[in-house]
Amino acid sequence: MDCPLKDNLKTFTVSTPALPEGGYPVVIGSGFLGRLRAALKEQFAGRMGFVITDRSLVQAGHLDRFLGGSQMGVYVIDPPGEVSKTMETLTSILEAMESCFLGRDTLVIALGGGTVGDIAGFAAAVFKRGVPVVHIPTTTISQADSSIGGKTGVDSTRSKNAFGVFWHPAAVYMDTETLQTLDEVQYRAGLAESIKHAAIADAGFFAWLEKNADLLLKRDPAVLEHLACQNCRIKASVVMEDPLEKNRRRVLNYGHTIGHALEALSGYSLLHGQAVAIGMIAAGRIEKEMGLVGDDRLERIEALLTKLGLATRAAGTYPPQKILELLKLDKKSVGRRPRFVLLEKLGSVLCRDGQWALEVPEEIVEKVLVRLADTV
Repeated sequence: MDCPLKDNLKTFTVSTPALPEGGYPVVIGSGFLGRLRAALKEQFAGRMGFVITDRSLVQAGHLDRFLGGSQMGVYVIDPPGEVSKTMETLTSILEAMESCFLGRDTLVIALGGGTVGDIAGFAAAVFKRGVPVVHIPTTTISQADSSIGGKTGVDSTRSKNAFGVFWHPAAVYMDTETLQTLDEVQYRAGLAESIKHAAIADAGFFAWLEKNADLLLKRDPAVLEHLACQNCRIKASVVMEDPLEKNRRRVLNYGHTIGHALEALSGYSLLHGQAVAIGMIAAGRIEKEMGLVGDDRLERIEALLTKLGLATRAAGTYPPQKILELLKLDKKSVGRRPRFVLLEKLGSVLCRDGQWALEVPEEIVEKVLVRLADTV
């Protein structure tokens, strides 16, 4: 579907055979949120919109800006964040949609960050056996990563993203102006996914991040648009090659194996990006223990994370044995043995025997975990 907005916007197409149209547009720009509802009404004529958002978006004024005074079904997730990413919230949303007498002509609109997008996508996938979803990501983490690719899900009481389906969006609209209201901790945490993209796929992008770190922290509008475009380019290229994460797409989980475990152990007081930052350093330590490092990539990654205000050590108690147990639940695990995404060099992931996520001797993982709070 063509974007009905007439601005000078950047548009990418994510190709996927999972959609009848063969793919979906990702539109990037600044300052168009207030005109997007009318554009979606034109683009998805005949569909009833239902917005899923959270309290922080309401408080920031983004929901009112999007609605523009129009009447539309809305579900507000409260409290915001990972603590609400549960089957209970999903059920509540689905029942709210039913109470609005919505049918298969519904369009779910996910207005918010990663948690909103994950739950909204899941709800769209199962409501009446599937209705389209449009993502409007409003955080650094959702604009970098979670809004593209079709992953949906909620957490169990034991692990992150335990339940979910692949449900690709009908469109993604990124208004980078929404990042200006994001609180500082959330803003900085989300930048970890941009560093991950650069580390796994583009050394030139990594150098750009190093050079523009100060402007990123100042939320320079031009820099934010360029950041969104580079993230989209990298994420989309991987997703198009492996839309259902059979192998190649696992590279996007660099830093996530241990990161997800830390998130779960913290009771999600540790934000996703914060956990991924520590997880990338842990992965780098594993690479060193395996003799895979002959350059300064780990030091550069750590320096950039620190520059952007992200911790590279785990502050708190994370018993190695508990982390090892959670690693068995990781989606990349085979035979209850976790697989790790490791770098060959900055901008390139190590692939062995055609596999992009590799088994690591447990003694090496445990050694890194024991040192997690001290030297990682």
